[in-house]
Amino acid sequence: MERAAETYVNRSEEDEMEVSGYSPCCWKIALVSLGTVCSGGFLLLVLYWLPELSVKWTCRAVPLQEARVVLLRTTDEFQTWSRVRVRPLSAPGSQPLGFPQLSESKKPPCQASRLEDWESQQGLLSQPTSGEQTEVRFFVHHHVRYLWSAESQAFRRLTALDVGLPCSSLHTLHGTGLPRSTQDYRRLFYGSNQIDVKVPSIPKLLVKEVLNPFYIFQAFSMVLWSLDDYYLYASAILFMSLVSIGCSLYTLRKQFILLHDMVSTHNITRVTVFRGPHEREEIFSTELVPGDVLLVPPGGLTLPCDAVLLNGTAIVNESLLTGESVPVTKTALPNPTQGANGRLQDPLYSPEEHKRHTLFCGTCVIQTRYYAGEAVRALVIRTGFSTSKGQLVSSILFPKPSDFRLYRDACRFLLCLVGVAGVGMLYSVIRSVQQGERVGRIILESLDILTITVPPALPAAMTAGVVYAQRRLRGKQIFSISPQRINICGQLNLMCFDKTGTLTEDGLDLWGFVQARNGSFLPAGREVRAPGLSGSPLVAAMASCHSLTTIGGRLSGDPLDLKMFEATGWVLEEPTQEETALHDQIQPTVVHPPDQVRPEVPEGASEDEELMELMKLYQVGILMQFPFSSSLQRMTVVTRTLGEKRLVAYMKGAPETVGSLCRKETVPGNFSAVLESYTRRGLRVIALAYRRLENKYTWHKVQHVSRGAIESNMEFLGLVMLQNKLKAETVPVLEELRRACIRLVMVTGDNLLTAVSVGRECGLIPAKGKVILTEALPPREGQPATIHWQYADELPDTEVLEKAGKEEITVTLQEEEEEEEEQQDSPPVPQPKSPDPSYHFAIGGKSFAVILDHFPDLLSKLLLCGTVYARMAPDQKTQLVEALQQLDYSVGMCGDGANDCGALKRAHAGISLSELEASVASPFTSKTPNISCVPDLIREGRAALVTSFCVFKFMALYSIIQYLSVLLLYSILSNLGDVQYLFIDVGIILSLAFTMSLNSAWPELVPQRPPTGLVSPQLLLSVLAQMLLSLGFQVGSFLLVQGQPWYRHKEDERCGLVANLTLGANLTSPGNGTAGPELEEEEEGDATSVRSFENTTLFYVSCFQYVAVALAFAKGRPFRQPTHANGLFLASLVTISGFLLLLLLWPIPALDEFLELDCIPYEWRLILLALTLSNLVLSLSLENFVCDCDLLWQRVCFNQQKYESPKQAPPFSQLELDEVAPGYSCHRQAPPHAKYKRLAQELLFDPDWPPQPKTSTRARPPPAETTA
Repeated sequence: MERAAETYVNRSEEDEMEVSGYSPCCWKIALVSLGTVCSGGFLLLVLYWLPELSVKWTCRAVPLQEARVVLLRTTDEFQTWSRVRVRPLSAPGSQPLGFPQLSESKKPPCQASRLEDWESQQGLLSQPTSGEQTEVRFFVHHHVRYLWSAESQAFRRLTALDVGLPCSSLHTLHGTGLPRSTQDYRRLFYGSNQIDVKVPSIPKLLVKEVLNPFYIFQAFSMVLWSLDDYYLYASAILFMSLVSIGCSLYTLRKQFILLHDMVSTHNITRVTVFRGPHEREEIFSTELVPGDVLLVPPGGLTLPCDAVLLNGTAIVNESLLTGESVPVTKTALPNPTQGANGRLQDPLYSPEEHKRHTLFCGTCVIQTRYYAGEAVRALVIRTGFSTSKGQLVSSILFPKPSDFRLYRDACRFLLCLVGVAGVGMLYSVIRSVQQGERVGRIILESLDILTITVPPALPAAMTAGVVYAQRRLRGKQIFSISPQRINICGQLNLMCFDKTGTLTEDGLDLWGFVQARNGSFLPAGREVRAPGLSGSPLVAAMASCHSLTTIGGRLSGDPLDLKMFEATGWVLEEPTQEETALHDQIQPTVVHPPDQVRPEVPEGASEDEELMELMKLYQVGILMQFPFSSSLQRMTVVTRTLGEKRLVAYMKGAPETVGSLCRKETVPGNFSAVLESYTRRGLRVIALAYRRLENKYTWHKVQHVSRGAIESNMEFLGLVMLQNKLKAETVPVLEELRRACIRLVMVTGDNLLTAVSVGRECGLIPAKGKVILTEALPPREGQPATIHWQYADELPDTEVLEKAGKEEITVTLQEEEEEEEEQQDSPPVPQPKSPDPSYHFAIGGKSFAVILDHFPDLLSKLLLCGTVYARMAPDQKTQLVEALQQLDYSVGMCGDGANDCGALKRAHAGISLSELEASVASPFTSKTPNISCVPDLIREGRAALVTSFCVFKFMALYSIIQYLSVLLLYSILSNLGDVQYLFIDVGIILSLAFTMSLNSAWPELVPQRPPTGLVSPQLLLSVLAQMLLSLGFQVGSFLLVQGQPWYRHKEDERCGLVANLTLGANLTSPGNGTAGPELEEEEEGDATSVRSFENTTLFYVSCFQYVAVALAFAKGRPFRQPTHANGLFLASLVTISGFLLLLLLWPIPALDEFLELDCIPYEWRLILLALTLSNLVLSLSLENFVCDCDLLWQRVCFNQQKYESPKQAPPFSQLELDEVAPGYSCHRQAPPHAKYKRLAQELLFDPDWPPQPKTSTRARPPPAETTA
């Protein structure tokens, strides 16, 4: 068999895919066409559902350069297949970022040749000869284009100016704009700059929805029932299917319309672009291509693309991307090649690394500041779906599949039901052949078994619980763009929290400051506005080193900047546009002390005298900003004080970072000790430094100098301490989560010791816990990477220890009794080491990066007991979430949406505390700005998950009960009637299934969690026990009714009905109401095949069994409200049970006739009542006292786990081993399935863990060195 040529696109990225090339094959297409005709179109449906088969069965494998169709397969755990057609593109050139190859005379000036040289060096595509049309092959997948590269012989993602370009080239090669011909040429490759979310038409949505396997199976069932004359039931199912399809179409179309409206508001606008140094043109935003230079107007605009600022500054609202409406200042991208002596580093441009210089699509520019005669210019780097907004929209349109065990197990269980249906079909065929049934009738009856065993209403019933939970969450101001994740929230066992704005208040209060002078700290102070400090460099740094701006007459910006500036009491003045236009250079923002009065100049004074008077004012002008960077952990401004010639640079940032950039003689010797003393108190510490720049740095040169040239040889000024108070809800919510055995982790960008102090204050670290500070150093000078372990020497009071010890919940792996027996009867086994107080690792961002690269063997151990992660960059937060997921944790993330977007999207459940109703940065968004939403979400997730299990079990039992009834009736050539099917499926099943899902969440979070899948001992035993119970009562009542003395005599005066059966005296069949071969008319035979004593008996027994299993499976506490709190479900139970009792004990002839029930003696009715009551009692007893008995399962199956007293706490009490959570294999000595649980057991017996204080661990040498 010919094998397709395989390669990969997006190698080593999150969306990596395997690509195989194919070309249509005529004889395969002919065979598939024949199979489609023979199967009545079913083969075509199978190929529609399985794209890999549709390609392999209709195409032949070819090399990729010849492929007309490519088959894509994701390399993640889902292995998703996609079929995509390869398209040709004819263009006057083959380089997307090049210029059209027309003729030498029509080429653009020298700039074009430089661009072409760079493109040819990159080797993206081959260069054609001048003037020819080149065919470029490409395909589009999820709105991303992939072009064929002749050099690499592979398809490569179409990239723009955001990959592999040095920053200097964006200024020199791309900074003057594109001619119209080049713009048209590039649009051939990049397409229209439009995030086009097309709203599918209703017919298209209808066809796509109807072709769902679920609806195809329903259509098959309705056709089958119609052929079997079950018109009434088929009509009811058709009506419900139409309602379901209509609701689904309405929901889908509404979602598409909402998304379309969200992205199309500013999809088409008019913008101004540069066609050269001086020429401008107004065009539609859809015409923009990478390389266009965009004019950003002073009044702002909503960005239609991703662009990098080439000059000027802009104030931007990025709430669409981050969920925060705090304005952000964007500055021009530095040009390293200008204005500095010597060779400077020219870094590659990256939108993430240079986000402070990048304007992202969809964000709103509020205002700009610009040079006179030269407006703010921005270079378009990405367009369409390649932009940041486009990628977010793509993630909504094409979400990553949810890997949830419940859904996988549900599919497997349905396959088992199909197998059971196969057995029933075989039995039905054999029995019908023995009775001499017609072939058509045999086929109908056997296929009817399949529609009974696999309930068509199962998916809709299981979705109801999620829909109800989403509605309850909306009432609590929690909104979701991914409802399927609500079930996953029920399995969360680890929650990560951002600190600032999440656990603590957004606002900061200035606590105090401490100045440094001549290499030593002065006494701490509290009042910044003291007279002696008004002109000091420390206060000047606090007043000028920020990115604040005035919007609408109010100061706006980062809360920390705002708080520090307000503490000084200084005044900020920004020039107006008119003032800026009068000068050759941009006018600076000016800050000055308060109550400064402009000196009065006497009349007739000269200009020099007036200038001298003005020089007496103390004003600081901010000339240049290097914005705060999360990766650099600092910001810097360059200022000029009125009356001084030399410029002054002020810096603020993380104390460790600022201290490392200052001259050593200016940093106090006790810097670390003083810093630690403040961070231990939970204070946020900011360090300040300044530097008087040399005379060579003029106003003009400083606009183009590199950041590194300024941020060096600084003079240390001191520390500023700010207090970040805990939110009132933080401590009780964390305590509730801790009691529920949900592990808690803090992930912050703040100082490590500050984070540890806040962790102790809010209860993340118990009072009894030890904190191990982990410092990892990268390899240096031939020495391997090293980890230094240091214990934080902070011990709380004894009273606090005792109080905390009583509240800690710990788990041991064996019972004391079992340990004693093993010690007596067996040789000694390794015992866990004597427990110490619980320990918690605190790790910084730099150390985390070193551990990821050089200590992979220690990473899992540190993650198991790591509680505080500080100085974490945004991408490191995402890496942490991924690493925890690899340990089989179900990870939730709660943040304020600013630097947590990646982690929020990567976590199983990301919750953004944003004021926006729905944020595209997170699956869940809470309008309540505190973490009280986390327990609410987990509670509703658990309730929805348990509801899904209950409904699935109920629907499975419903199908099995009806399956047993039909098989027993088939044995006497009988069946349930059309009205009986309708009453059972609509009157009983649907009403119970949908009202069963209405139970709201139980208000208390309990330690145990719901099971993760259907394949667990408790759930399997529950389903199997109820199946056997139903089988026993149905078979027993079936045999018992045939043994009654009145069985062959149909007369019963107490019913008042005359028997209407035409059974002969020589009837040899054991059934009394069965149509025998002697029937003359087929219609009469069908009528008599329903009414019989067996049919009536099984109808009553099975109907009461549906009620019994619904009551047994309707779980209440500890995850849902009890059954009696669900009024609609209780009303349904009472109504159905009352109606059945009425039919059974007080027969009404009209109802019996309508339901095709036979007349049975009253004594038999009482016997049936006793049987059904016995069935109910046994069902409830089995479910509540056997299947749901946690103590029983804890003792029998789950490795003998139990809670012990705090005195026997393991040394890592924060990692809660799943107490009695179902899901363990039912073996006494079987290890846990989850990786983190197995590792926890291993660490209990590891004598070298935790590391000893003041020790070091060196990284192992690479494998290559060890084998040499």
